[in-house]
Amino acid sequence: MNPLRQLSDFGQSWWIDNLTRDMLRSGDLERRWRQDGLRGVTSNPAIFHKAISRGHAYDEQMHSLAAKGRSVQEIYEEIVTTDVRDACDVLRSLFDRTEGVHGHVSLEVSPHLAYDTTASISEARHLHEKVGRPNVYIKIPGTAPGVAAIEELLFQGIHVNVTLLFAIDAYEAVAEAYLRALERRLEAGRALHDISSVASFFLSRIDTLVDKTLESRIRTENGVGAEPRPQELLGKTAIANAKLAYQRYLAIVGSERWRRLAERGAHPQRLLWASTSTKNPRYSDVMYVEPLIGRDTVNTMPDETLAAFADHGKARADTVEEGIAEARAVLADLERLGIDLKAITDQLEREGVQKFIEPYDALLDLIAAKRG
Repeated sequence: MNPLRQLSDFGQSWWIDNLTRDMLRSGDLERRWRQDGLRGVTSNPAIFHKAISRGHAYDEQMHSLAAKGRSVQEIYEEIVTTDVRDACDVLRSLFDRTEGVHGHVSLEVSPHLAYDTTASISEARHLHEKVGRPNVYIKIPGTAPGVAAIEELLFQGIHVNVTLLFAIDAYEAVAEAYLRALERRLEAGRALHDISSVASFFLSRIDTLVDKTLESRIRTENGVGAEPRPQELLGKTAIANAKLAYQRYLAIVGSERWRRLAERGAHPQRLLWASTSTKNPRYSDVMYVEPLIGRDTVNTMPDETLAAFADHGKARADTVEEGIAEARAVLADLERLGIDLKAITDQLEREGVQKFIEPYDALLDLIAAKRG
């Protein structure tokens, strides 16, 4: 059996971190969900930039919009919302059949708004209305100002994909915002069954930065006499962090507070594993998939990781719940070595916002050039 299809047997959804017009026109997106078990899609400016710069699928629409005098921002919005809307339509029957659990397509607000609560809410509402489909997720970074925007948008009935989560305490803040939004809706007499959210926990970037620090320690100490040994922690931080985040998720859905909401139709806010491509060639190309299979989780993968897992991945039930003591030991050993994981995750959040801004601005620059 295709390992990708097996994931759904174990309660995990897989999404693709890719959306292009060619994928929609060729029928590839529909084939993936009907044959391979795809359950959702995320879009991003980097993918749109690549598709627009290397092909002609967008030329006709861009020419028409430019001829009408549309601004660069307006052209950008028309292009991306057209693709997201069409993808939502492809997955709509899946969304309806699963009563809103699966079949979502994600679209991000401008990353320039990552630290602006009011502007994030305004743009999220605008994009949600522009797409005009019930299965669209609006992506909001899980920064401190973003958390307030997330709660308000969920209260208003807009599905949210929370992005750029690196730390467990940041995830807990987002989970609390989800619970508060549902409780506010309940108090206001609004339905809970039609609200959905995922909390996207980023993985490979954590290992990249932590490993850099560990390798520095290895060179400095030559691996002699160090306890714990830095080389034994290489490539282990992200998975350990994710497993412990899932333990927090289990505690939340096992609470009396959650039970009251679930009895009134609330869906859990699923943990989503993002940044799942392996950056270090010494590591397994499915290292961010196989150990993190679990109920009510999502793994969003780029094409190369999907191909690798379909080819030689091993799917087993509840691997995300295995090795919890070892995961705690990894984080404890980092602390014993004087490596401040909170400082690292704070840095990754700041850098992550900038890494979102750069392709977003590059896409607008490309549209401006083509518009001219």
